[in-house]
Amino acid sequence: MEKCIFERASEEHIDEARAIYLHYVEHSTATFHKREISRDEMRDLLIFKNPKYEGYIIRYDGEVCGYAVLAQYKPREAFDQTAEVTIYLKEGYEGKSIGSKALNFIEDRAKTKAIHALIALICHENTGSIALFEKYGYQKCAHYKEVGYKFNRWLDLVCFEKIIN
Repeated sequence: MEKCIFERASEEHIDEARAIYLHYVEHSTATFHKREISRDEMRDLLIFKNPKYEGYIIRYDGEVCGYAVLAQYKPREAFDQTAEVTIYLKEGYEGKSIGSKALNFIEDRAKTKAIHALIALICHENTGSIALFEKYGYQKCAHYKEVGYKFNRWLDLVCFEKIIN
């Protein structure tokens, strides 16, 4: 039976996570980054000084296949019970329920940290991610039109929210 394991991200995971992310930077609108990010920038996306926020490497049958992040939504005190959830999977690992397991895992972690609301910011073209979040009860709460420009076209950003506590 295949196993999906979540391992707290550390310095040793930066390069593997960065390689996964750079695929999306170069080939998709899943991220609005348009240039290759550095190791330090990847570290900032995955490892946090504040223990309330966490990044996890996802292993599937022992292989690193992605990462999931519970991150600060905004750096203002009123947002302390709101967090952003992000999941990236290595190409070829879609359709194995890894995204579902990752989302459930991050929600469980968020509940232990007294997070009240989770936010997912998704490019409108990313129908797979939208379907995943909708399947688990996230509701579209905002639609920002033409706020990103990548691959010579304007992109919309949609925001999904779920109250978990």
